[in-house]
Amino acid sequence: MKSLTLLRHAKSGWDDPVARDFDRPVNEKGKKAAEMMGRYAREQGMQFDLMLSSPAVRCGDTLDAFFLGYGDAIDPHWDRRIYLASSSTLLDVLHDTPADIDRVIMVGHNPGLEDLILDLVPDDGSSSLRDAVEAKFPTASIAVMEWDGDDWNSLGKSPARLTLFKRPRDLDPTLGPDASD
Repeated sequence: MKSLTLLRHAKSGWDDPVARDFDRPVNEKGKKAAEMMGRYAREQGMQFDLMLSSPAVRCGDTLDAFFLGYGDAIDPHWDRRIYLASSSTLLDVLHDTPADIDRVIMVGHNPGLEDLILDLVPDDGSSSLRDAVEAKFPTASIAVMEWDGDDWNSLGKSPARLTLFKRPRDLDPTLGPDASD
């Protein structure tokens, strides 16, 4: 069985004067959320064999805070294809993963991450978690999918199961949406 964890970058600072979207940093609320999600991942016993990440500044900032909470750092494989990627491009990136890797975490952006979940998990009315993702996959949220497959090329050829979806506001209501979300 393979496992794919998706982590959306934490809330970024739109008011920060940067020339390119790629360079937008995570704001203080986002850092707090990412660190808390790292603690949650550790408490849940999540482990990863490979980390794939967009090289955007907000993804790097998210990882810095996530690792602080997780208590251990994983060397990410930075892949420019993940930056603002569509679901199909994210699937192409995942198909490149070696077969001996069982647990991947991918850090990236919406709408690609949300669309990937919606594309891989059947919309058959049996998953309240899928319904929640379809409503919104907020910043710093974590989703875990599993499927039966021997290699990463099998991802998308058979249905995946969404086994976890956790938003920062589920752990701390002060991290929920506000007027700027």
